[in-house]
Amino acid sequence: MDITIQKQIIELIKREVVPAIGCTEPMAVALAVAKASETLAKTPQKIEVFLSANVLKNAMGVGIPGTGMIGLPIAVALGALIGKSEYGLEVLRDITPQSLEEGKNMIEKRCIDISLKDNVDKLYIEVICRYEAEYSKVIIQKEHTQVVLVEKNGEKQFDKQESDTLDTNLQEDEVALTFSKVFDFATQTPVHDLEFILESAELNRRAAISSINGSYGHTVCKTVSGVNGKKYLGDSAFTHMLSMTAAACDARMDGAFIPVMSNSGSGNQGIAATLPVLSFADDIKCSQEQLIRALTLSHLMVIYIKQSLGRLSALCGCVVAATGASCGITYLMGGSKLQLSYAIKNMIGNITGMICDGAKPSCAMKVSSGVSTAMLSALMAIENKVVTSSEGIIDDDVDKSIANLTAIGSIGMEATDKLVLQIMTKKA
Repeated sequence: MDITIQKQIIELIKREVVPAIGCTEPMAVALAVAKASETLAKTPQKIEVFLSANVLKNAMGVGIPGTGMIGLPIAVALGALIGKSEYGLEVLRDITPQSLEEGKNMIEKRCIDISLKDNVDKLYIEVICRYEAEYSKVIIQKEHTQVVLVEKNGEKQFDKQESDTLDTNLQEDEVALTFSKVFDFATQTPVHDLEFILESAELNRRAAISSINGSYGHTVCKTVSGVNGKKYLGDSAFTHMLSMTAAACDARMDGAFIPVMSNSGSGNQGIAATLPVLSFADDIKCSQEQLIRALTLSHLMVIYIKQSLGRLSALCGCVVAATGASCGITYLMGGSKLQLSYAIKNMIGNITGMICDGAKPSCAMKVSSGVSTAMLSALMAIENKVVTSSEGIIDDDVDKSIANLTAIGSIGMEATDKLVLQIMTKKA
């Protein structure tokens, strides 16, 4: 592979695989609020937040780290009070018991207004902070940390909106990936150039261990690894990867103040792309180089699929992340390039269509379903068993199969997305 393309892909991975504390959508909202408050240079008296349907959906039912609370209002309040935009998706890491009480007081004063904004990008956050006659406005669009507008009292301090009108994640200087590029990069790049990917393993392993030592969400992890789990599911490499992956997701969705390594703007995607591969690598005692290349395969495959699917969609992100994990697992099983393509087709032929109904504790169950399918798809692939092009949405060409998946998730499921949000917002 050309050295220039290798460098571009390395930069792409480093840009997409980054640490995050808490669910990405409320943290992105808090980031926008923090930037608007910094621009206003005062603690706002009123905060107006306008969100796309997908951002609102993913922020409604998830725990906010360090607060013991669910949903956007506390994230907005803390973004204004203690948020630092320079921290990115770790914007609320300076939270204290005192600032939490101040945030609760801000909510009680009813100075926060959160609304749905139609006809915008799927990832769209607009914040207006007001203090007497002064105001500031910040817009984040397309990516969770991409500020495209900063305005104060009608004067634009920064405006990137006009140059970013297309709803796409593929930047001008970004390499367009294919399955072959992903495979060649992960298997041929000098391993010392890929060692940075181990940071994802270390950070997400710590998150899983912290969760195992606590009690979070629906405790999917402890169900799998508990007495009944061992009795009926066994104690194997399969249950180990289920348990470890669910553990990190249990904690993250419950609002634990535990950082994870995200992928393409999603902590759960980062978890599901990392921990099944890491757990399986631990069990088979593979070499460090094998682990590095397997993790690279997994993470880069997720990035590739998200290039056409988009940051947010009606399709659950665990479908994408588990597809990456299945590639990593198949590689660790000794799978060839052809067998990795089989694993991808098996994944697409199985769990395409799993809906995203927002970030919440039960996401750990969906992640577990994705991991289960990843293992099954890898086992079938290693035995040269594959869903064929005569079945459903699978094409002989693996890249076309991926394109079919992303078309369903980004276009075909739009009506589903609207109905899901309607159901969620109309519940008593």
